[in-house]
Amino acid sequence: MTERNPNSHHEIAEFANNAFLDQSFPKQSQEYDELSRYLEFNASYLPTMTIFDEAWEMYLDKTN
Repeated sequence: MTERNPNSHHEIAEFANNAFLDQSFPKQSQEYDELSRYLEFNASYLPTMTIFDEAWEMYLDKTN
């Protein structure tokens, strides 16, 4: 959610914006598998899981 930016067309910002608007997205989860599963089955706004993987790596870098 920290990558949200409604004025950006960067794919990670767009993903974060859409995930924020997705009422069912597990925003409080810190589990890669839970988030990945959710996105694979429910996130038509995510064109490729590579975007999520990049965002996840950024998240890990910030939390470690």
